Amino acid sequence: MPFDPSRSASVKDVAAAAGVSLGTVSNVLNRPDRVSPATRARVQQAMSELGFVRNESARQLRAGTSRTLAYVMLDAGNPFFTDVAQGIEDAAEGADLTVVLCNSANRADRERAHLALLEQQRVQGVLVTPVDPDSPELDELARRGTPLVIVDRRRTDDSFCSVAVDDVLGGRLAVEHLLDRGHTRVAVVGGPDNLGQVRDRLKGAREAWAEAGRPADTLLHLPTPALDVAAGREAGDRLAGLSSARRPTAAFCLNDLVALGLLQQAIGSGTRVPEQLAIVGYDDIDFAAAAAVPLTSVRQPRQELGARAAALVLDEATSTGHTHQQVLFTPELIARQSTRS
Repeated sequence: MPFDPSRSASVKDVAAAAGVSLGTVSNVLNRPDRVSPATRARVQQAMSELGFVRNESARQLRAGTSRTLAYVMLDAGNPFFTDVAQGIEDAAEGADLTVVLCNSANRADRERAHLALLEQQRVQGVLVTPVDPDSPELDELARRGTPLVIVDRRRTDDSFCSVAVDDVLGGRLAVEHLLDRGHTRVAVVGGPDNLGQVRDRLKGAREAWAEAGRPADTLLHLPTPALDVAAGREAGDRLAGLSSARRPTAAFCLNDLVALGLLQQAIGSGTRVPEQLAIVGYDDIDFAAAAAVPLTSVRQPRQELGARAAALVLDEATSTGHTHQQVLFTPELIARQSTRS
């Protein structure tokens, strides 16, 4: 019976057109090294002529898992997380996998919904920057068999693989840099404090300040409801409203988006950067170097974070001898002219 081009070609159609068995077509799709080059070429030509598209859903149903990884990021509007996602995608491409990206928008309910759907889809592994790294939902997902790696956060135990940056050290590096430049009144700008990154960076800043013998009240913390540009602009208005005796001469912003918002407000209000207000950011996203006044920033190895996390989740998914690892990268301060005092 001739092939009807109005319907999708099946494996049987390919086998008939190529003059081979169904098993040979299956080997070409799944184990091509078992098929001779000549036969493989004949089957591939038949697939091309018939417009054959593999039914991946059926294959996943038989295998019980997919050729997909998923990354549940905390904030899709922050280039830091999209850079992490790029590292995950690069690693996944090398393993012939695809990556699904989800955005929790820093909401626990959205995170739960994403995780539930991804489990239903039988993804091969989940990478997540969680709202709460100690959330019991993560334990339940792993208990039911989904490999999971925590990204850019750390747990209080070693029950999962995790990949993060030493944010306490990063906070120290930023404030030590400002101290070296002679600043005696500094603001730490950013929040909310329910984020582990915020707490750790603030902790490092305070440690460096105390070790330098500076009075605690000369390191001002300006919390913000979010780590975005709008929060930075609003913090800039608050700084501008302080008396000259209390107003800091430098600001350590807990991410680059906040730093960019603060920079916008400072320039718009006539404040000279860095002469009147030095600004240090965190993450070293591309926009930091490209700002009107290039920002000094604490660099995180964003793509390396993603690639290492993907390698860990793949190892957990495929290796019977897998052991959990907690990987901690070292940040680096990238000094640019914006902190010149």
